[in-house]
Amino acid sequence: MGRKKKREEESSGGSWLTTYGDMVTLILTFFILLYSFSTIDVIKFKKMMFSFKDAIGVMKGGKTFEEQEAVFSGRSMESSGESKKSTQDIMQVAQKIQAVLKEEGLESDVTITVNQRGVVVSIAEGLLFRRGEYEVRPVGKKVLLILAKIIKELPNNISVEGHADSVPIRSSGVIKDNWTLSVLRAARIVAFFEKNAGISSKRLQAVGYGDSRPIMPNDTELHRSMNRRADIVFLSESSLF
Repeated sequence: MGRKKKREEESSGGSWLTTYGDMVTLILTFFILLYSFSTIDVIKFKKMMFSFKDAIGVMKGGKTFEEQEAVFSGRSMESSGESKKSTQDIMQVAQKIQAVLKEEGLESDVTITVNQRGVVVSIAEGLLFRRGEYEVRPVGKKVLLILAKIIKELPNNISVEGHADSVPIRSSGVIKDNWTLSVLRAARIVAFFEKNAGISSKRLQAVGYGDSRPIMPNDTELHRSMNRRADIVFLSESSLF
């Protein structure tokens, strides 16, 4: 009986080590979480809070602006201060563009997004071009002149990018396919900015992506119409061409 009691005491006496080890692990995990919270980008947190305000109205599929996932992420610790300044500057650009478009009554026709490259102003095909054509419509020229005014007031370089859906088009003249059409549309917009708005060609580039960068699946006419667009990208300093 004495030996059995002694063994039970020895067995129960070591059990506290397991509990102690678990407690130390939990405390260590807690401090790691505290450290990770302490490194949150303050500017980015303020942006997230500000996005809930009605003045901006960030909504998926809406016509204002939103920050895409992983925006400004992946920066090294050495460049954290530069990242905060870049983030703040880009958000100011987005707010300025939105304010001008709202003043001109175009906030429902244009979608603004913010990502690592900068501020993307997406204009639906119907506002700029007739279906399958690359000459800018009169109403589209008015929109481009408004954007040109913003471009001239800001230092950002501009990338004009044409996009199409996945439906093949009938080959006609110089237009052989959606890829060609997207390139020609981007080139026409760049030429308009240079010739009609006096924007330096050194600040502009034209890119055609065809149907390679859809924002929606090409499964319905509504989704395809969203993919047929022109993006005017106000590039951040880290995305210079």
